Amino acid sequence: MKIETTDIEGVKVITPTRHGDHRGFFSEVYNAQSFANGGVETRFVQDNHSLSAEVGTIRGLHFQSPPFAQDKLVRVARGRILDVAVDLRRSSKTFGRNVAVELSRENWRQLLVPIGFAHGFCTLEPDTEVLYKVSNFYSAAHDFGLAFDDPALGVDWGIDPGRATLSDKDRRHPKLADLPFLFD
Repeated sequence: MKIETTDIEGVKVITPTRHGDHRGFFSEVYNAQSFANGGVETRFVQDNHSLSAEVGTIRGLHFQSPPFAQDKLVRVARGRILDVAVDLRRSSKTFGRNVAVELSRENWRQLLVPIGFAHGFCTLEPDTEVLYKVSNFYSAAHDFGLAFDDPALGVDWGIDPGRATLSDKDRRHPKLADLPFLFD
């Protein structure tokens, strides 16, 4: 398993080893010991799975506030996404900056999004399935979002934002400047 750092502290790209033969492949996509050896000691408590039918579906940017804040480990089982993590830690030198990584069935990469970040993705292929582990349980009372198209973020989603497919909820998220102070 290969664990790489990114330009923003805490966000990591993880590429599990895939062993293939004439039958297909086998891959250990999560192993607590391998992660700990790579400096990741997150305890995951829930797995989530989404299907997005259309290219240009944006889910996010989402996060939960303390005490229900979540680390996320995101991967793609089918299709391809642009996965984005935005730093919401106000005391961080990278506050408001983002990391964008393409995740796909082919490249087999995963993105570790730590607590203190908003997370979202844009589908780049139809019928894309995304799986992610989280380190805390969902709490509707602690569920927040950030406007995917906030110019202050500078996220290039790879599509025309006006043509993105979003939920009604995701269309109403505030801009970064209007978010409450939630993470140091």
